[in-house]
Amino acid sequence: MRALLLLPLFLLTITSTLRGADNELLIAAYDVAREAYKDLTATYSAAHPGVVFSTSHGGSSKQARAVIDGLQADVVAMNQALDIDQIAKANLLPKDWATLQPHGSSPSWSTILFVVRKGNPKGIKDWNDLTREGVSVIMPNPNTSGNGRYSYLAAWAYALRQPAGDAAKAEAFVGQLFLHVPVLDAGGRGATTTFAQRGIGDVLLTFENEVDLVRKEFAEDGFEQVVPSLSIRADNPVAVVERVAQRKDNAAVAADFLAFHFSTEGQELFAKHHLRPSDEKVLAAHAADFPTIPLATIDDFGGWTKAQAEHFADGGTYDRIIKKNKDR
Repeated sequence: MRALLLLPLFLLTITSTLRGADNELLIAAYDVAREAYKDLTATYSAAHPGVVFSTSHGGSSKQARAVIDGLQADVVAMNQALDIDQIAKANLLPKDWATLQPHGSSPSWSTILFVVRKGNPKGIKDWNDLTREGVSVIMPNPNTSGNGRYSYLAAWAYALRQPAGDAAKAEAFVGQLFLHVPVLDAGGRGATTTFAQRGIGDVLLTFENEVDLVRKEFAEDGFEQVVPSLSIRADNPVAVVERVAQRKDNAAVAADFLAFHFSTEGQELFAKHHLRPSDEKVLAAHAADFPTIPLATIDDFGGWTKAQAEHFADGGTYDRIIKKNKDR
């Protein structure tokens, strides 16, 4: 069971063994979607024997950068619209990509939860507990990982909603949080490995589907899920990289594979892998599998373009926080 998490952190490639394929598609996807896309591609290939898939996984922003720099992906599956917008700015796909599929072209969504060690020895219940003395927090780097960005923004939203909360207090709170982060892995799966296999940290911040995977893969370790009082909605958008797919004569099948994401069968596969389906009817059918939790959204931050400029661009709030922490 643990072999799954021993795979290289920077790249996982799963190639179909089918031969004589009519179309060979490369999917570039965010780090902790490995299992879902293994299932999605296998199911689609079973119904379309002439289609073969390879998949590349890494931190969402790192994957987007790889596509811009020449990774020949036909389809991208990210955990934030910002990353696909960057690919669109490189003229590799249409700028209106989010209008080309239902639900803003996001077939699933997730949220940030906590994983703690057996018995929750540090008594971690909410975001404020992460800044207590003696608590060590594991999360991925916001510069390379959507997982890391959502964790940062969820912590910020929590601080803002406290009595007399404001931007200055939110920045101070997030700064305190990062003082408790000893390792910043490039992606969510790397953070999982650091926490679950290397035994570093008291709490892991990660997407809900990864929480479910960790608890199953390491059942003997007794990891526990903690649902904080507030988290953030993380949509998982997809798009065809049209310039690449057209050059490889894959555009039609790539578009059909994207449509499969939004079919009832595709939506059920996302639910199977503990990703919340965007189809409300399918989600309702699996409501018992997903805890109810108040959620901030990226719109609370003015959208991804504004959030990126204010928090994650060079010289933004995140850089300022890290610099202050180094100077302490």
